[in-house]
Amino acid sequence: MRRLRRLLWIALASLLVLGGLGAGGLYFYQASLDRDIVRAPAALPTSAEEEKRRPQPKPGHGETWLLVGTDRRAESATTGEAAEAELWQPGSQRTDTIMLAHLSEDRRHAAIVSIPRDSWVSIPGRGRAKINAAFSWGGPALLVKTVESLTGIRVDHYAAIDFKGFATAVDAVDGVDVEVSKTVRDTNSGITWTAGRHHLDGEQALRFVRQRYNLPGGDFDRIKRQQALLKALSDRVLSAGTLTNPVKVDGLLRAVTRSITVDDGVTSGLLRSRLAELAQLDSSGFVTMPTRGTGMEGEQSVVYLDDGKTKALSQAIKDDKAREYLKRTGTGNAVEEVR
Repeated sequence: MRRLRRLLWIALASLLVLGGLGAGGLYFYQASLDRDIVRAPAALPTSAEEEKRRPQPKPGHGETWLLVGTDRRAESATTGEAAEAELWQPGSQRTDTIMLAHLSEDRRHAAIVSIPRDSWVSIPGRGRAKINAAFSWGGPALLVKTVESLTGIRVDHYAAIDFKGFATAVDAVDGVDVEVSKTVRDTNSGITWTAGRHHLDGEQALRFVRQRYNLPGGDFDRIKRQQALLKALSDRVLSAGTLTNPVKVDGLLRAVTRSITVDDGVTSGLLRSRLAELAQLDSSGFVTMPTRGTGMEGEQSVVYLDDGKTKALSQAIKDDKAREYLKRTGTGNAVEEVR
């Protein structure tokens, strides 16, 4: 981790030297990154009454982020600077990706837990519905409350990135590599993904993670694709070709900061540090929230979570023992090769 941070700072310093910004340039560069980040002041519960109902913090037990991917398939971005005037409007956004990212207290391990967007859960003040409805109805705050109610895990920070911004990040590192286990055709887009390795640019990466039709596991396979792409991007970020290239580092940081929305407690320094730590994640840290099958609620196709296993996984995260839990249960997702 120290080596990664040192390389990152070397790359940033090199960028500043090449740009002739001088000794004080590093401060101003970080400040410029900070100005690019959009913050949602009410993303986390703030009132004293709300705080009483939240899971209480457990010092020494790591840090948990709620990560959201938004996708309107529109020309305009739904997070970041382009959405600053209207951070969220009821019903105007949806979240196709919901993940809990837990960083261990020693920052040596991380766990990424994907929650299926069609999970049938209790939404505070709204009754039972699909979990992604919480974001549509009440934005980040209601989604945070829903996840905390479901898991008993305190959300320390919130971050949402528009998929278009994610595509820009992929392009900033000259694309990523993914392995497809069997040839499959996306009947919606008409794209055929042949078995083997694929080098994806940003737009191709979006098409890869958006597919859900004609995948054997449907949304569950799409979750694995999302996790595989996140792992592939992490590998690319850690490569020498990225970390020692100031232009690539700058492009990556700009892509992230310009397309992300976070809670108002997140500084550019904290964000940069956490991105570096998440990049250290090995493939054993990816998992899908345990389920017991799918079904219908009225005319809606939904996913039913396994209450007992969800509780056990959540407790392991709260105790900062997610790595031990995944190793013991063997429930982690294999993301080196996906459908």
